[in-house]
Amino acid sequence: MSNTPPPDPLSLMQRDGLPDPLRALIKAFPRDGWEENPNYSRLIAFWLDRHMMFRRLLDQMEGDAQLAMDRVEPPETYKRKLSRFGGMLINELHGHHHIEDAQYFPVMAQLDQGAAQGFEILDRDHHSLDGILNDLAETANTVLRHEGDAAGFLDSTAAMKQRLDAFKPMLNRHLIDEEELVVPVLLKYAPPQFR
Repeated sequence: MSNTPPPDPLSLMQRDGLPDPLRALIKAFPRDGWEENPNYSRLIAFWLDRHMMFRRLLDQMEGDAQLAMDRVEPPETYKRKLSRFGGMLINELHGHHHIEDAQYFPVMAQLDQGAAQGFEILDRDHHSLDGILNDLAETANTVLRHEGDAAGFLDSTAAMKQRLDAFKPMLNRHLIDEEELVVPVLLKYAPPQFR
């Protein structure tokens, strides 16, 4: 008999979207009408831009790793880019998650009790992503510390690319679910502290 807990279908690694009861607001406030909604605010635009920045940074890092693996980009150039963009991605995501968990999600969960479970799911995602971001940082540090043979550099860069490739769908799943919960709550309730 195994002591392994059963898989959690709501975990970031398992789910392919939020459960239907948590999608009621996105059905009422579909994505293609967000910008035309009178409650669409500068905060919403800024917040969505941050999400786009995370996606672009990840694309940049994947492309840079591939260029290094293809030997199009010299190792030192790749290391500088990895340090810059990797540090930016990790630090900005940690800060973004902290603000959401400490300030935004508790208020939004109070505004819409039906969405409260969704904010709990997103908070759990942040904890999962923290572990993955730590692994990404360790893998990046292995690349950055590598000195010497080309084969070792290529192996560590390939490991970095694999981590990025595994991270991308999880981050995207989280960002989509977050957008489809947070933005409709803000559009429906237009809380003055989030204008």
